[in-house]
Amino acid sequence: MLIRRANERGNFNFGWLDTSHTFSFGHYYDPKFMGYESLRVINDDKVRAGAGFQTHGHQDMEIVSYVLEGALAHKDSMDNEGVIRPGEVQRMSAGTGVTHSEFNHDQKNTTRFLQIWFLPAQKGTEPGYEQKAFSDDDKRGQLKLVASQQGREDSITIGQDVDIYAGLFNGDESATHQLQGQRKAWLHVARGSLQVNGHELNEGDGAGFAAGDVIDIVNGHNAEVLVFDMAPLR
Repeated sequence: MLIRRANERGNFNFGWLDTSHTFSFGHYYDPKFMGYESLRVINDDKVRAGAGFQTHGHQDMEIVSYVLEGALAHKDSMDNEGVIRPGEVQRMSAGTGVTHSEFNHDQKNTTRFLQIWFLPAQKGTEPGYEQKAFSDDDKRGQLKLVASQQGREDSITIGQDVDIYAGLFNGDESATHQLQGQRKAWLHVARGSLQVNGHELNEGDGAGFAAGDVIDIVNGHNAEVLVFDMAPLR
């Protein structure tokens, strides 16, 4: 079990944006943390009220946004326009190319969201977009599948062989996840704290798991966690 502590991440505060990078991104470079299998980016972004990312482009990347606090306004070149709120998961497949902007829709409070990128299974595909809400009850005391390559169990679809699970854990709530075959996983603690395989993990901490590992989650304290179960990168 590889543990990546929150205070080891790259952190930048631009005034309008306070961001922490689990893996190398932008101005932050750490050759030991370039990604994990197809997972390339986990940015914990806190965006000041009324501020945001101006229109910019992406290509050949699967981009997932997971809002923790506030509301994120989204507009893209595929004519998608709306607001993402806590409990909602958004997937944008950049494919052959897409432009978009993201702004804090809340004019009074900070919006916090996780920006997560995966390499696509196939390059040059048609850009796509999907957004879906998952209630706290869906995630309470369990790992709820929120994204998968085939859109299983009413999850959003993603153009890579990755299963994304989200869970809420408090008190005696627990969950166990067994990695199958050669699949690996990365776990990210979005908020709160919990124990994973006997290790205390806190907000912003992450952990990597090898093929065949079992992920055992217990003793949560207002914890929200994401687990990325990934096929080996070919």
